[in-house]
Amino acid sequence: MQYLPPLAVEALHGFIVAFIVLNVIIGMVTYVTLLERKFAARMQSRIGPYRVGPHGLLQPIADAVKLMMKEDVVPRQADRSVYNLAPIVFLVPCMLIFATLPFAPGLGIADLNIGILFFLAVSAMEIVGLFMGGWGSNNKYALLSAMRAVNQIISYDLPFIFVALVPVLFAGSLRLSDIAAAQSSLWYVAWFPFGTLAFFFYIVATLAAENRVPFDILEAESELVAGFRVEYSGMKFALIQLGEYAHMIGTSFLGALLFLGAWDGPWADTSPWWGALWFLLKAMFVFLLVTWIRWSFVRIRADQILAISWKLLLPASLLLLMATALQVVWRSANG
Repeated sequence: MQYLPPLAVEALHGFIVAFIVLNVIIGMVTYVTLLERKFAARMQSRIGPYRVGPHGLLQPIADAVKLMMKEDVVPRQADRSVYNLAPIVFLVPCMLIFATLPFAPGLGIADLNIGILFFLAVSAMEIVGLFMGGWGSNNKYALLSAMRAVNQIISYDLPFIFVALVPVLFAGSLRLSDIAAAQSSLWYVAWFPFGTLAFFFYIVATLAAENRVPFDILEAESELVAGFRVEYSGMKFALIQLGEYAHMIGTSFLGALLFLGAWDGPWADTSPWWGALWFLLKAMFVFLLVTWIRWSFVRIRADQILAISWKLLLPASLLLLMATALQVVWRSANG
């Protein structure tokens, strides 16, 4: 290493860190699916996955092996290039959102000074792969699902961005590590009413952006079977599922960072690994909160989903952002 130029050493270090984070995220996604299934089973008084391994702990590995062994079926009339590329285009942005997430002080891939903007911009790119999957399948159900997804995700991305900018105004920085460090004394979710309302709006927008009940109209089983992924099988289906859950976990991490103090917790100052553990627990709290809502309500109609966004959530989040900005200016003017 000492014989390599500094830029090569830095690039090699970044590659190693990114490789570790990528594999940790893949492993986490694998077992988050088990966590959701167990959590849902407890809510509905069921056992859940239990047969493969002790208490079903090997079920995600069995599912992965099963998907790898399944035949890759391509519809005869599909646009093959678009159809085959769609899972990759869908997965890559869902993995890139972890690039700027600091998991603890000094523990992350890249701490950009516009980290929150990078996260929001890359996060919205998943819609491209989603629509490619629906269009390339040459299936009316998949295309209808993709069109619903474009409509819904774009509608809820705007309030999602507005509420994500509320902690930015509090911290006065777009750098995610600065936003986390600014909550060392009080988490933003406790900054009533602005922070509390922003966290509530963030959860609602997350449910819609991640296509979770009651906003999962794009893959309503009663009419669209499996939605835009209905024609996918084997590893292509697995890549889409991996991307979907990775995006959900990334959004949970962002919610924990913006509103729940990120790595702030007991012993976090003694070791970055303690901070990373607290950050993980808070992210899992956000994930389970979204999962709890998902398994507690019923699906609503498409027109109701759009009405909630354009008539209620969007103006409310915009007013909240403006009120937060006025409060920050007033506090600055008064020292």
